[in-house]
Amino acid sequence: MASTATSSTTVDSESSRAQTEARAAVLASLESAGSGYDTQYQSRAADLHSNAASITRQEAEVRRQTAALAKETAKWQTEAVKATKGLNEFGDLQTWAETMERDFLVLEETLRLAEGGEEFESASGGSRWR
Repeated sequence: MASTATSSTTVDSESSRAQTEARAAVLASLESAGSGYDTQYQSRAADLHSNAASITRQEAEVRRQTAALAKETAKWQTEAVKATKGLNEFGDLQTWAETMERDFLVLEETLRLAEGGEEFESASGGSRWR
């Protein structure tokens, strides 16, 4: 029976060695199959990190340009307010001039009637009163 115990130990030893080799072969196969994906994902990760740095620089540039645009917009807004005020003043001046012209026409008509209705040329440039 000693030979049976020895052969049993040898079989267990060979079985254990075969399992170890099979396990190593399966792991090597999985590692080999995964290395293609690993390389691809490592490349993508490197691209992502590179792009993140580029995006950070672009964000800083956009912030800088936005601040410059806000400053320029404020300057143009000030100019627009000045122009609007000038146009309003011009409108007020036009209204004043029209009021003055009407007053002069009324005064001319009053003078004409006071002098007896004689015909004379208007001082405001154009119409002749009869």
